[in-house]
Amino acid sequence: MALDASTFETIPPSRFIAFTVPHPTCSDSTLRVAVLDSPLQPTDSPRVSAMLVPEGRETDWIFSTELGHLQLLFSSPGISRLILIGTLFKEGTLTLLQSRAYHRSLECSLQHQGFEVWSKPLLLALSPKSLFKRGIPEIPLLSYEDSLVSSVVVHECVGCHVGEMLVEDVEIENESDHGREFRRRLRFKRMPNLIQTEICIIPERDCDGVCIGGDVGFVPDLKVLVHPYLGPMVAGLVLNSEYVEGRIRMGFRPKALCLGVGGGALMTFLRNQLGFEVMGVDSDREVLRVARKYFGLEECEFVRVVVGDAFESMNKLVCGGKLNGRRSSFDDCEVNGFGGHLVVEDEVNCKFDVVMVDLDSSDVRNGVRSPPLEFIRKDVLLAAKLVLCEFGILAINVIPPSRSFYDNLVSHFQEVFHELYKIDVGNGENFVLIATASPLVFSVEDCGNSFLMRLKSVIPEAFINSITKI
Repeated sequence: MALDASTFETIPPSRFIAFTVPHPTCSDSTLRVAVLDSPLQPTDSPRVSAMLVPEGRETDWIFSTELGHLQLLFSSPGISRLILIGTLFKEGTLTLLQSRAYHRSLECSLQHQGFEVWSKPLLLALSPKSLFKRGIPEIPLLSYEDSLVSSVVVHECVGCHVGEMLVEDVEIENESDHGREFRRRLRFKRMPNLIQTEICIIPERDCDGVCIGGDVGFVPDLKVLVHPYLGPMVAGLVLNSEYVEGRIRMGFRPKALCLGVGGGALMTFLRNQLGFEVMGVDSDREVLRVARKYFGLEECEFVRVVVGDAFESMNKLVCGGKLNGRRSSFDDCEVNGFGGHLVVEDEVNCKFDVVMVDLDSSDVRNGVRSPPLEFIRKDVLLAAKLVLCEFGILAINVIPPSRSFYDNLVSHFQEVFHELYKIDVGNGENFVLIATASPLVFSVEDCGNSFLMRLKSVIPEAFINSITKI
């Protein structure tokens, strides 16, 4: 594609242009250059930055798609234009690259050597005219750093709602003890930088030299929650642990409703580690198939999944709870298998001790946000409250794109629920809000509470102790 010399002199919001140029120092290499302008209106003093795509990750959706590029731009506040530069691979080598494992290089390749020098003329040519008001500008070079050591894609597919998705096995550096761990991840192309589900995996057999992409396969290890915000969500159960303990002593199994299943790590954990009866709702049948095949989600007497919209499903559960002796009408074959506890004759048993919400917005043009705005509607929050038992709680993952979004969310929850608590996950991104259907009196002391003792044995106590009332 031929580009006019004046193309990049201005910064039109949300403009994305990708093109190729010969590598200035390696005659047999071609560079892919992608230029994205912020969706926000530019200021009189725009900021331009550039990033060299990490070697070996050129085909990763984070760096090869416009949405991945957009999330990189949002992660660097104040930038008006972000320029990505990476090696372009030919069609034949591209297929090979996508099928083989990535291993982080310890040395800089010839193509990447001297990037700061050879990229400068190109970056200046791609800068807006207003940047030259005070002479030749310096274009800051950003670097992308994460804990990824190795990765290999083990499955790709397309869902009717989430679109393209992939399952990948990775080796990462553990920040806490500087060791390394094997994980399995689920990612969606529409949000390349966001990990939808992450679980531990272990080699299928004991042997030396196990590595990602090697001859030894991996299987899920579901004893712990490693996704950053899932542990804090489960920690919220300390708030109604006395009520749950009482229900268990009366012979009832505690029940959880999970809105948003993903890989099913939370559902499996609640069932296996805490003895819950769990229903999960997800809008995409293909996501559930992937959860079963790659993430260890197993349906049984006490684990059921329903394909459907989370908001409609809650409303139908509420309506089902008001019918005389009838079951909920949505997806009867799956609801009726839910341990028989949706029969309305037992009003307590048709409700849930906890509702776990892990939903994000499908539109990331204005940044990643969770929950979607639809969930903050009063009728939706009222439905969520109505499916809870008298002393039930709702735990929700929150990724606020702004302070105003967070404040608005808190305000809406406080209008509907009795009390509101929060946990700062500590990763600079997620919060967990915990809303109660009724006023609760709780203690973090065991005091013969076997459920609380069990909870503390599987969830870091730091999460429990960090719960604060809003």
